[in-house]
Amino acid sequence: MILNTFTNDINDPVHNQRDYFIAAFTFISVAGCLISDGSGSQQWQYALGVFAWFFLFCLLLGETVSVRMQVIVAVAFATVGENFASPYLGGYIYRFENVPAYVPPGHGMVYLTALALSRSGLFLRYARELAIFVLIVCGLWSLWGLMLAERLDQSGALLYVVFVAFLFKGQSPLLYLAAFFITTWLEIIGTVSGTWQWAPTDPVLHWSQGNPPSGVAAMYCLVDAVAINGAPGVLKLMEKVTHRYPIDRSHNKYRLFQWFSKGIALGTDFCIKKTSGLVLRTYGAIKN
Repeated sequence: MILNTFTNDINDPVHNQRDYFIAAFTFISVAGCLISDGSGSQQWQYALGVFAWFFLFCLLLGETVSVRMQVIVAVAFATVGENFASPYLGGYIYRFENVPAYVPPGHGMVYLTALALSRSGLFLRYARELAIFVLIVCGLWSLWGLMLAERLDQSGALLYVVFVAFLFKGQSPLLYLAAFFITTWLEIIGTVSGTWQWAPTDPVLHWSQGNPPSGVAAMYCLVDAVAINGAPGVLKLMEKVTHRYPIDRSHNKYRLFQWFSKGIALGTDFCIKKTSGLVLRTYGAIKN
């Protein structure tokens, strides 16, 4: 059966508070950022960019070197893709016909969120159920775009097929499955708030497309795939470079950066534990 790609972990997988904190924080941050940018100035976009970079930096302090590099590759690839697809091709247009300053770090947070959800106990325990849910919801969305929507969505239907291919043939199906939730969330909020709008016609295939296209998660899956496959090669290259040009780790500036990073990491972990504890206590009170 094709859904054998998604198998549930019946051994009661561990629920890491950090994974849920990253997801909740990003979902809330994305909503606040995009809604505020829908009526904000270009200077506000720069401020949002500063916040986004800071938040991404804090969240990455608790991750492994491999994950950090994946995020860096995702940000780099997505930034190039954004500038090509929006200002150059015009597939979608931001309010000021630019790529807002918060978009590059935002892609890093989106990738990290998908990764956190994919390794969470919830996704490991209910992988098959979540896959069925996503296939049905995204499939119905595509059918609606082809048959009932005021704006025909041919590109969205094609992207849905690509998304399904990522789910069942891709290297990290749970990552792509998790990407659907955060990317659909941000695309709906971004377009409804007027932060960006998708062009009525796809500039490459000249097919009609929705606002947003129903299978838009496939585009983010491409970023994820590049990050997963590109990060190991970049790490090997960095290892060769640092071996040839070693870093003086006794230098005062390096020590200062280490202390600064550890301080932020401790502060972030403290916030995660306090927030997660509050959520769990609230859930317990509601349940009882």
